[in-house]
Amino acid sequence: MKKYLSRINLIIVLNCFLFISCSGSNSDEPEADIKTPANLKVTAAIVGISPQNPNGDGTGVVNFTLSATNATSYKITLGNGEIKEVTNGSFSYTYTTSGTNTYVLYVSAYNAGKFVSTSLSITVLVESKLIWSDEFNTDGAPDTSKWTFQIWDPGNVNNELQSYTNRPENTIVQGGVLKIKAIREKYGKGDFTSGRLESNGKFDFTYGKIVIRAKLPTGVGTWPAVWMLGSNIGSVGWPACGEIDILESVGKELNVNHSSLHSPGRSGATPDTGTINVPNDNTEFHIYTADWTASYIKFYVDDKLFYTFVNSDKFPFNKNFYLIVNLAMGGVWGGTVDSNFTSSTLEVDYIRVYK
Repeated sequence: MKKYLSRINLIIVLNCFLFISCSGSNSDEPEADIKTPANLKVTAAIVGISPQNPNGDGTGVVNFTLSATNATSYKITLGNGEIKEVTNGSFSYTYTTSGTNTYVLYVSAYNAGKFVSTSLSITVLVESKLIWSDEFNTDGAPDTSKWTFQIWDPGNVNNELQSYTNRPENTIVQGGVLKIKAIREKYGKGDFTSGRLESNGKFDFTYGKIVIRAKLPTGVGTWPAVWMLGSNIGSVGWPACGEIDILESVGKELNVNHSSLHSPGRSGATPDTGTINVPNDNTEFHIYTADWTASYIKFYVDDKLFYTFVNSDKFPFNKNFYLIVNLAMGGVWGGTVDSNFTSSTLEVDYIRVYK
């Protein structure tokens, strides 16, 4: 019996040896070839396309379907600076640039290190839809459903010299125009008075086109602005909340508009900024525009593009912001006020926000 068991054990050992030897013999053979993707097909269905609307219904939504034999993932360059990488071949994307725009797209299908690519072009209509505005057509105090007065004495921010009030002498809607008037006068703790309005708590938004028609005040020391702050300023503070300055000027630099963005490490005297000459900005109305998307913020005066900021998720410009209109005096940038200054007015014809 013992001999019989010994023979069985010997047979098992020999079989194991042979199995190991055979398995090891394959170690030098090449692995199975990774197949290159093939038959790449791309469908871009623009939502709302019809004979009457050949470029879509204006929403900018495009439904993509990607397929390829042997593909495990896809990458699509969307023609507007954005790139999407997906494993599922079906997804939707919304273009946001207003107007009718043609985009050249590049699509690749991948399997490990191998890929196949193709390209196509699409023309997409994005209609701007007005989501908020103040036309300032009702005489009297500003619309309280849209604006809140900020009231404080000098020194609250930027070493500015004015006391902000809610008096009609400083802020009033008159003749279809919002008028914020800075006056040299003793009031509160200051030698000047002026006005500041904010939409905080009443209107904020993420992305859109902001259009402002305005005429600027005159005088060295004036510092008018129409701008935005991140709605989370109360919890994260400045500059972590982000700041977007659309219209900003100082009286000591006549006919120059500054459009700037403030964020951590890029704030105060070192923001991301662009400037443009605006002739007669204190005697004529001009149109100041910011086109704000996830990938860029573009600034225009009278439809002339003068500064493009490349936006991304590393900046705080991808969440809700609210609007501010104010006329400051002096301060760290406004500087010393002209001794002959008595009063001057920032006039705003309208502010419109499109999505």
